[in-house]
Amino acid sequence: MPEKTLRFLVEGGKATAGPPIGSSLGPLGVNVMQVVEKINEATAEYKGMRVPVEVTVDTDTKEFSVKVGTPSTAALIVKEAGAEKGSGTPGHDFVGSISMESLVKIAAAKKEDMRAKTLKAAVKQVLGTCVSMGVLVDNKNPKEVIKEVEQGKYDELLSRP
Repeated sequence: MPEKTLRFLVEGGKATAGPPIGSSLGPLGVNVMQVVEKINEATAEYKGMRVPVEVTVDTDTKEFSVKVGTPSTAALIVKEAGAEKGSGTPGHDFVGSISMESLVKIAAAKKEDMRAKTLKAAVKQVLGTCVSMGVLVDNKNPKEVIKEVEQGKYDELLSRP
C-alpha cells in the first residue's frame, strides 16, 4: 500500500483542478474533481486566506484523505482586525485593533503549530506578530499587552478551557 503525500497552499474554498493540484494528482489516477471538492469543503471557513492542505493518496486503491492546516498567524490577525494587510511602518502606523479574546482564540488555534508549551507562551508569540504587523490589541500597543500578560493580568482569560 504505497502512499504518496502532496502539500498545497490553496485559497480557502477556491481550489481548482488546474495546476498545481491537477497536474500533481492526475498522474496518480485519482479523481481530481473529488479531491478538489473535498478541499473546498474543508477550507470553506477560511475564505480569502491561503491555507496549507495535505493530500495523501493510496496509489493502489486510489483512495485519498485531505488534511487541512491553519492559515498563518498573520492571516488570522488581519482577518480579525478587518485590515487588508499589515502596516508598512509598524510601531508608528496601526492598521486596526483586535480584542484580547480574539487574540487568545488565534493563539489556541495556532498553539500546536508554534510548538508553544503553554497558551500564555502562544499568546505572547501572537502578540509579537501583532507588533510586527502594526495591529493594536484592545486599542493598546501590543508591547504593553505583552508586559500585562507577563504580570498576570490576563491569567483568568488564559486559564479558560
